[in-house]
Amino acid sequence: MTVAEIIDELLSHEEYSFSWNEIIQKSTKPEIALKRELSRLVEKGMVINLRKAFYLIIPPRYKNFGILPIELYIDKLFKYLQKDYYLALYSAAKFHGAGHQQIQKNYVITELPPIFKIKRKEIIIDFFHISNWPNKNIIKKKSDAGYFHVSSPALTMVDIVHHHRKLGGLNRTFTVLEELIEELTVSDIKELLSWYPFKSTIQRTGYLLEELSADQSLINIFYKFLKKSNFYQIPLSPQKESSGIINSKWKINENVELSSDLT
Repeated sequence: MTVAEIIDELLSHEEYSFSWNEIIQKSTKPEIALKRELSRLVEKGMVINLRKAFYLIIPPRYKNFGILPIELYIDKLFKYLQKDYYLALYSAAKFHGAGHQQIQKNYVITELPPIFKIKRKEIIIDFFHISNWPNKNIIKKKSDAGYFHVSSPALTMVDIVHHHRKLGGLNRTFTVLEELIEELTVSDIKELLSWYPFKSTIQRTGYLLEELSADQSLINIFYKFLKKSNFYQIPLSPQKESSGIINSKWKINENVELSSDLT
């Protein structure tokens, strides 16, 4: 089989990515001939070399954009890398209906050791890394290419709050958080609080939920969790100087004036 024939076969099964090893296994042609053909397909924009020995197929309907939706290849990529992952932050928020802000890059949380950012033409993937992999609050969603992993609404929210400094600050994230609260459930939050390690992030999230006028039953779960143990005064944003305004309930120094694009 030629590389083009292998690609046609993959597309017939709704597969939009492949590794170099797959090409070798499916073809009896010499490797040098396969590499030449693959290089020509890359030059034509039919294939993108996403990272070493892993490629994306760009079907005609996506060729003008030069980009392939991440849900069509992310699971296969991480099986190839042999690492756990989940779509996270703004990318996860989009799948939970928080799409007010159009995000030009994708965000993935994965395990250590770190993976470097991927930038290939219009495809940009930022990786965030954690040392203790969670077994909860990661759900499966289905795409045309099969299932992929994405953080639940509750995990998406605390991840955004936890990493807000790398996402442009709290005000840039505030609108996304406002949209996410519609998807939060009691069971999702309780599952999150059974394992989530960062108390200061829980503190900030509870405060923000109250600022966003979320359902009081959801806010109460966060507050009751914090009341079970000591928690201390923290700034809303560690990047900013402290203000003289303290929210006594959440012990938050209100050093950021919050605003939403939805109001």
